[in-house]
Amino acid sequence: MIHDSPSDQDDKSESDETGEAQDSGTLRHRRIRSFVTRAGRVSTGQRRALDEFGPRFVMPFTPQPLDWDAAFGRTAPRVLEIGFGMGATTAEIASARPADDFLGIEVHEPGVGALLKLIGEQELTNIRVVQHDAVEVLEHMIAPDSLDGVHIYFPDPWHKARHHKRRLIQPKFVALLVSRLKPGGYIHLATDWQNYAEQMLEVLSAKPALENTVGSDYAPRPDYRPVTKFERRGLKLGHGVWDLVFKHR
Repeated sequence: MIHDSPSDQDDKSESDETGEAQDSGTLRHRRIRSFVTRAGRVSTGQRRALDEFGPRFVMPFTPQPLDWDAAFGRTAPRVLEIGFGMGATTAEIASARPADDFLGIEVHEPGVGALLKLIGEQELTNIRVVQHDAVEVLEHMIAPDSLDGVHIYFPDPWHKARHHKRRLIQPKFVALLVSRLKPGGYIHLATDWQNYAEQMLEVLSAKPALENTVGSDYAPRPDYRPVTKFERRGLKLGHGVWDLVFKHR
């Protein structure tokens, strides 16, 4: 995620993406990407975690559906997170929901290393990671009607009007998400950019297969989503944060 305001990489769950507009056809038409490439230094601790925990917890991208039961060693509810940033929120949610399995997608190696470090420190067993473009993971590794939930927290708002077409939450991308959700599965979005929140609400509300869990408005922050330091600082300054929770009918 790229904001004009300062951010705490260690605490903020971020989704880095660009979304090219789609006029017709599949998502490959004017290719949507779930990230922007950025440089990042991998710390010694992150490198150690990548080496020690990567072989167990990082799933290689493959062009066939992931066998969740084999990957996690059990059968449990399945939640996909797109763009976990430095992984603090992901780890906290996974720790609080040990009965659920979480697959996190992040392309940036420092973030992957940071989450693996947390996995090791907290001895978490219900997280797996794919370091690849989220769209391709959704298209190839996530089977239709297989997810119990999707988390996308603070995706890049692309605040300039001429860049709104690059936002991740667009009708065709949401249609892809919906196709991967089980009936009764949920999509949980969060943003600290009001204009993007309005777009999210409009796009999700336009999908007949989705139902807003709070009628026609934004949702209260669910207890399982922690408040980050960045978010808490923004709230003290009077900035808003908007959560949206929709369920597959």
